Parts: sequence; structure tokens; C-alpha cells
Amino acid sequence: MKTYQIRYFAILREQRGLAHETRPSAAPDAQALYQELQDEYGFTLPVDRLRAAINGEFAAWPAPLADGDEIVFIPPVAGG
Repeated sequence: MKTYQIRYFAILREQRGLAHETRPSAAPDAQALYQELQDEYGFTLPVDRLRAAINGEFAAWPAPLADGDEIVFIPPVAGG
């Protein structure tokens, strides 16, 4: 089991009710972690509408996670 620092923005922050949390998980990559969070918290955005950043760098979904990583799930930005 690893421990991740997770940051939420926009709709994910609203749905989770938190901006940041430390969470233990066995998820091996960002996609598995998001799926775990989506199942638990009912996030409405599908993974293909998000980007992931690991330790401040955009990352591909199957990029492996290490203990202590900071993961940010970035929803689409609306503008006008």
C-alpha cells in the first residue's frame, strides 16, 4: 500500500468537498487511482475528460505512481 497526496480542482473539489487529501491506496497508476476515487466519491467526469499531473508534471494515465507522489486531476477549463 502506498500513500498519495491528491489535489482536487474545480468540479472535483466541489464533488469531493476537499481541495487536498492524503490517501493510502494500492492503485498502481493515475487512472486506477482516479477510478478508485470515482467509485468512492461519485465523480461525474469520465477519465477521458481529465488530465493528470504527477509531482507537477503532466503525465500519461498509465504512468506508474510511487509512494508519496502528489497527483492532481485537472478537469477541463471553460472559458469565454
